[in-house]
Amino acid sequence: MMTMKVLLVEDDNTIALGLDYALSQEGYNVLLCQDVASGTKALKEQKVDLCLFDLTLPDGSGYELCKLAREHRDIPVIILTACDEEVNVVMGLELGADDYITKPFRVRELQARIKSVLRRYQKDNSTKHIIELDSVRINTMDAKVYRNGQEVILTALEYRLLLTFANNEGQVLSRNQLLEGIWDVAGDFVNDNTLTVYIKRLRDKLEEDPQNPSVIKTVRGLGYKVGQ
Repeated sequence: MMTMKVLLVEDDNTIALGLDYALSQEGYNVLLCQDVASGTKALKEQKVDLCLFDLTLPDGSGYELCKLAREHRDIPVIILTACDEEVNVVMGLELGADDYITKPFRVRELQARIKSVLRRYQKDNSTKHIIELDSVRINTMDAKVYRNGQEVILTALEYRLLLTFANNEGQVLSRNQLLEGIWDVAGDFVNDNTLTVYIKRLRDKLEEDPQNPSVIKTVRGLGYKVGQ
């Protein structure tokens, strides 16, 4: 079973280290940051499963991170706030937070909130038809693809090729398997050389650095894969 990665952005060392320890004991992989800048970097570079954002940070607000989490990927967010004024809570929820908890709080209460949000999120996502691959998000309901929140236009064959990868996340696919996956979409015969062209096109559209791909990876001598 894959370990859930939690991004905790909290500038109070005592609280941060306490939560880091408690959540790690529960089996979560905690990524600890103490300001908006490092939290932003983590959101862009790491595949995070849940976010815990303090509202008051030295270089900005947890609101900024909450908004970014929603724009970058659909990640569940719980706000940690020292004040329970209605305006603060409402603003956080309007920006996309799933829940909030007021300091001081008991760790067990936070753990219960986390489990509740994750259950709700996983249940919702089962009907959303969303597939996420690194910085790429596929909405199969409307056949749209996004990279870092921006829509990417793919041809029908490129989209089918991407879905073939996505539906086999973590598995190495041979070139023959990929050709079989896109065969019924192409109007013309798709040969091995054509497949190379389409993989290059996908990488040009989806990768941060197409020369060093992180989404569609080459497994030398075997084929390609996406995911871990």
